[in-house]
Amino acid sequence: MSFEEMWASLLPIGRDAATGGYDRFAWLPAELECRAWFLDQARARDLTIEQDRNGNLFAWWNPSRDQPRDHGGMDGAVVTGSHLDSVPGGGAFDGPLGVVSALAAIDLLRERGRTPVRPIGIAVFAEEEGARFGVACLGSRLLTGAIEPARARALRDADGVSLAETLHRNDLDPKAIGPDDDLLRRIGCFVELHVEQGRALDAPVGVAGAIWPHGRWRLDFHGEGNHAGTTHLKDRRDPMLPFAGTVLAARRSADSHDSLATIGKVHVTPGGVNAIPSQVTAWLDARGPSEEAVTATVEEIVGSAERAAAEHGVTVELTAESYTGIVAFNERLRDRVCGAITGAGLSRPPVLPTGAGHDAGILSAHVPSAMLFVRNPTGVSHAPAERAEPADRLAGVEALAAVLADLACGARARETGDA
Repeated sequence: MSFEEMWASLLPIGRDAATGGYDRFAWLPAELECRAWFLDQARARDLTIEQDRNGNLFAWWNPSRDQPRDHGGMDGAVVTGSHLDSVPGGGAFDGPLGVVSALAAIDLLRERGRTPVRPIGIAVFAEEEGARFGVACLGSRLLTGAIEPARARALRDADGVSLAETLHRNDLDPKAIGPDDDLLRRIGCFVELHVEQGRALDAPVGVAGAIWPHGRWRLDFHGEGNHAGTTHLKDRRDPMLPFAGTVLAARRSADSHDSLATIGKVHVTPGGVNAIPSQVTAWLDARGPSEEAVTATVEEIVGSAERAAAEHGVTVELTAESYTGIVAFNERLRDRVCGAITGAGLSRPPVLPTGAGHDAGILSAHVPSAMLFVRNPTGVSHAPAERAEPADRLAGVEALAAVLADLACGARARETGDA
């Protein structure tokens, strides 16, 4: 099955016909159908399938040749892949492009008679977007120990269903989740292909240099519920007012620190048209070119929220839900990736930073990691207009195949620590 045939077979799953957006949330029907699609594709290629105890999927080519990596080198498996879940109303390419490209790259290597001397794995990480349980890159965080298992088990979705319940319903043991050192030791390096999520890339394929620090914080504004038609303005403790001020403060603060701050999700309790809310819960996403910029941005936003809350007789609580510091990808692996692409006769890819978080960023603290980006002509992501042109998709497959060939199939792949 060609890349375009695979892409066409995956495209309808979870798509809203009215908006063109995707709702593929972790362990719900559409995402489970995507996982089943991946397993079918892996079986069709005689890949060895493995699901780790955190719900991440792996499909292995030549797993019998797998050896634990030497901690000083990169002689373990070469793993690629991405994720299949989406944000609400998301685009088609964020995550799935990396999975489909990985399958197509293996097809290309086989067509060219290349055989890996190091195992090649395709990973599909669980709950990368955090759209259901609120923590981004949850599968890779659990694998690497970046989140406490007890905290993860207690996470709940919008319907109050816990991660523990969800795992149990999908034949996974909630008590078994957590760091998997044995699996990590088998991975020599990780190379993730992803659609570029802005307008920074002016070539078909690019390479990531770093990921900006980024995090999510929850703000709970507690006021007093009351009747919208009988409660005088001076008697109100309306949490919507400091919340509204905080949205504006986020924009001002981000602008002053050359960072990014977004409040894109809010819950209002009780949510009645004719009722003053008793509580407003909002989620802040903040990112920036440095950890100092992010810290200053968040502190300024929270300070503004506290002052506005006090002015309106409301209290506000801050909860840090997730944070990832700046990720500078392994330079030796990055340079080798660039060299493999140009060595295959393709244009040398530009190196660029990104403000978007990825599983590669989580894994980079444990195994050498790199990222390939495929050009997005719209510059839009997490929305239906997200796109990669057919020619650029195929360029991404060619680039990824060249990287996998260099790392896993060629003479250099036998050299411990060469990358």
